[in-house]
Amino acid sequence: MSNYLNFPGLIDCHVHFREPGLTHKGDMATEAAAAKAGGVLTVCDMPNTVPPTQTVVALKDKIERAKRITNVDIHFFFGATTINHLSQLTDLWTNLEHASAKRRCCGLKLYLDHSTGNQKADPAIAEEAFKICGELNIPIIAHCEDPKINEEAANRVKGDDIVLHSRLRPPESESESIFKCIDLVRRYETPFHVAHLSTAEGVNLVRQAKKEKLPVTCEVTPHHLFLTIDDYQKLGTLAKMNPPLREQRHLEALWEGIADGTVDCIATDHAPHLLEEKRAGVPLQAPSGVPGVETMLPLLLTVAAGAWPHPHSDRPVTCNLTPKDILRLCFTNPTQIFRLGADDQPRITVDPSIEWTIKGSDIHSRCQWTPYEGWKVKGKVV
Repeated sequence: MSNYLNFPGLIDCHVHFREPGLTHKGDMATEAAAAKAGGVLTVCDMPNTVPPTQTVVALKDKIERAKRITNVDIHFFFGATTINHLSQLTDLWTNLEHASAKRRCCGLKLYLDHSTGNQKADPAIAEEAFKICGELNIPIIAHCEDPKINEEAANRVKGDDIVLHSRLRPPESESESIFKCIDLVRRYETPFHVAHLSTAEGVNLVRQAKKEKLPVTCEVTPHHLFLTIDDYQKLGTLAKMNPPLREQRHLEALWEGIADGTVDCIATDHAPHLLEEKRAGVPLQAPSGVPGVETMLPLLLTVAAGAWPHPHSDRPVTCNLTPKDILRLCFTNPTQIFRLGADDQPRITVDPSIEWTIKGSDIHSRCQWTPYEGWKVKGKVV
């Protein structure tokens, strides 16, 4: 046992467990099983279900559904696209009648352009959200893409090759959106967290915001840490997600952000879709998202062991990680940012010497596939 690693159950602060309304892709039970198998015992579920989590009633319905899940602690983000949704959030936060539901809510999720679920918030709603959340000290997590830049790209880029997905949502779309959000943070002092940061320019903006002592944090995903646009050739639509895969320089910048403390969390954006959905029809119309909650820890442990799990690319020069970093990125920081109160979290034991191969057929998620098919990794929960 002396060589084993002992962690508190890890936290994935960005998952889509698909319940209610999309349970053919996965539900709380199947995706919690995947999380537990990967050493993740607390998750924060996003609001783009059916119906979306934009009312207190919808939030309480999710909380009631989660009571049957005993192996993973599920918290929920609220969503908003209208003033009424923001009024519902204010009621949740200020009405003692909703105190128990408030404890299960980790903040407000804003989509600043369309993604899965079409919950885009217009600029006026986004600014009002920053104002209200600044006044009530509610964390905002935002999917940062600029709709005007994405629209211009759509008018410019023609074709249906899956590689074009990265050009349809270019790096400057993310950085411009982050820039605008940070300006709102300066105005309203809102606790602000950048979801799935994917660009070098975005890392620099967060780095500068931290130097200004602004309440700005961010997360990166395993797929942006290990995959680039070169992986479209092998993965096809299985590599389609929002924000999309980037060039190598962006991957390098994300690892550099981990090394210097700019990046606060690693979160998976776990988003299961069935294989037949990903492979049907026109490639650019395939649903965006990949599963990842079960494979996050072994991928990171492989790097911590001094190896690089991607079989067809070299380890980036900026890549460095230790077990203490994994604890900071996947437990300590998300606990503090989203006030999860995970001090009494059950612990997990990991054998870092176990070498194994990731296979979709072994994945506990209902979707039964992974973008890391065939990758050799080190470290497993025992």
